[in-house]
Amino acid sequence: MTVTRAVVRGVGHYLPERVVENEEFVSIVDTSDEWIRTRSGIERRHFAAEGETTSDMAAKAGRAALDMAGMDASDVDAIVLATSTADLTFPSAATMVQAKLGTGGFAFDIQAVCAGFVFALSNANALIVSGQAKRVLVIGAETFSRILDMTDRTTCVLFGDGAGALLLEAEDGTGERTDRGVLATDLNSDGRFRDILYVDGGISTQTTGHLRMQGKEVFRHAVEKLAATAHKSLEKVGMTGDDVDWIVPHQANLRIIKGTASRMSVPMERVIVTVQDHGNTSAASIPLALSVGHARGQIQKGQVLVMEAIGGGLAWGSVVLRW
Repeated sequence: MTVTRAVVRGVGHYLPERVVENEEFVSIVDTSDEWIRTRSGIERRHFAAEGETTSDMAAKAGRAALDMAGMDASDVDAIVLATSTADLTFPSAATMVQAKLGTGGFAFDIQAVCAGFVFALSNANALIVSGQAKRVLVIGAETFSRILDMTDRTTCVLFGDGAGALLLEAEDGTGERTDRGVLATDLNSDGRFRDILYVDGGISTQTTGHLRMQGKEVFRHAVEKLAATAHKSLEKVGMTGDDVDWIVPHQANLRIIKGTASRMSVPMERVIVTVQDHGNTSAASIPLALSVGHARGQIQKGQVLVMEAIGGGLAWGSVVLRW
């Protein structure tokens, strides 16, 4: 039986020039490099320059993915951009990226906070499988530095800015788990947990907000839910942790990454980790890690990857993909 698969053709990322080491926060809040590293594993992060927007970074990451694939912007049928920090209330940042790259077709944003890229990838896969698009540029991009409360030491040290992108293309597959491309997805949300991770402002309330988080509660939900969604996606294609070549997790916190890998019985040697250099870049973290892992030579054609993420909402999910 022939089925349509969404196969990765290109990957790329962009990071702002400004690197913010942990030591920079010492003069701002009561913290230290040791305190930050011990609790999160983060050593540095990137902050966008003044005037540098989410769509600027997304377009550069998208261009890098196109270049790797050897394709032109005119080859792209759709752009799906995951972000919680769009340039404007409207239009969507995706349409701004569309204009900057010069693509045709259609473009739209998805907002699922740190789980945004998983949600965007799942939607892009559905567009390809249903025949609505042949090539889709999937991007995660954030400027979280603009919504941080720099007086809150528990949150301001954790986040960074950046963008990552994948170019997916339709390819005929056999329907077996040996196919390349997206093999399974699993998406979830539960609005009852809104108060443990949110921004205390928005358009309808006409207030400017900052990120608020109950760290211990987020940690508790994260390890449990991330492992569960990863197992669910793997079960859909008859796989277990033993079949996984790489876990490419949301890069929020090294302790969460280690805890999830342990629950999946996957050693840390098979986990792509970039949180030390980027911090938590929300929807950008997984595509950033994919791009870096590929550039390092870790991720190879034919390998099985599991991507999983959780963010405000709560929203969480996973994707199993053969590279």
